[in-house]
Amino acid sequence: MAGHPVGRRAFIAAGTGAALAPVLAAPARATGRSPFGRHGSPSARLDARTLYVHPGGLGDHTTVQAAVTAATGAGFTLVIAPGVYRETVSVGAVDPATGLPGAAGSEMTWIGATGDPRDVVVVYDNANGTPRPDGSGTYGTTGSATTTVRTDGFTARSVTFANDWLRADHPDITGTQAVAIKVQGDRSAFHRCRFLGHQDTLYADTTALAVLARQYYRDCYVEGDVDFVFGRATAVFEHCRFRTLDRTDLAGAPYGFVFAPSTAAADPRGYLVTRCAIGSAAPDAYYKLARPWVPGSDPTARPMLTVRDTRLGAGIDAVAPYTDMSAAHPWQDQRFAEYRNTGPGAVITVPENRPQLTDTEAERHTRAAYLGDWCP
Repeated sequence: MAGHPVGRRAFIAAGTGAALAPVLAAPARATGRSPFGRHGSPSARLDARTLYVHPGGLGDHTTVQAAVTAATGAGFTLVIAPGVYRETVSVGAVDPATGLPGAAGSEMTWIGATGDPRDVVVVYDNANGTPRPDGSGTYGTTGSATTTVRTDGFTARSVTFANDWLRADHPDITGTQAVAIKVQGDRSAFHRCRFLGHQDTLYADTTALAVLARQYYRDCYVEGDVDFVFGRATAVFEHCRFRTLDRTDLAGAPYGFVFAPSTAAADPRGYLVTRCAIGSAAPDAYYKLARPWVPGSDPTARPMLTVRDTRLGAGIDAVAPYTDMSAAHPWQDQRFAEYRNTGPGAVITVPENRPQLTDTEAERHTRAAYLGDWCP
């Protein structure tokens, strides 16, 4: 939390388990039990396109980026042993002529070896306003991402993606966006993953304005404060948990906003949140559910968000759950809707502030409708 600089890093460290301390402090020694669990090992490789990552040297590589770089073709799987991997990672490059990702790194899968996302943490601490070491300015929001995924067909299972940059540690920096992961590829799927940060935690986006990208998040956990799920992608969040953080640097509400979609006008589908739960560590009604982001790069954007069959906790302002990011683009002109939500944050007291789908309209807002011919 913003007023407790130890909190975020302590949470990340605690989430990895006390047993990891010796693994991170010194090279691990063989104990007779593979750190890769049921996923094989370098001496018992499942196939030629499976690479093993271990911070103490028991795998093919000691960093995630080294393994990604070694995966020169498509269809590689990275099995990642328990550890806190403090590094930035970039998967794939985009052809500047077409705006499309190349083949290298496509159809890649990351697997947290234990099946518990708290055991495998990829984390760094750059923010928008962090100066680049070469003196070429600051990182910007996109450059702040701990992990960037540009390729199509990316899948991650049981991995934590985090950015532990804290406002309280850097009072001189005003660009406080600090992205844990930016996902741009089509057919990107995340199962049982965690996304930890404060502002702009999960950047669910596309590679270019005219390019559509479908993403699927299942049984995931996402936390933050300002616009912490944002971007242009067509993204489905199913059975996920969202948690808004407390803040001591602000005197009153609102503390922040859960969603900030920037859906292109030509895209018929933006964010779908279904069968999820939104909780809070902040006082009641201190958070807005969403605000529309119409970026300067696309002033014609029509942000789209549907939240259905989801429990909205008391942290969400039930009276006025939506607000504007810019007066020039009021939320009422965008594509925001709800359907059959429950919980104190879903109580309808001012109907014009809570646009609801009809039963017939809700049939068009399902996982299958949003993902089309892709079944993750």
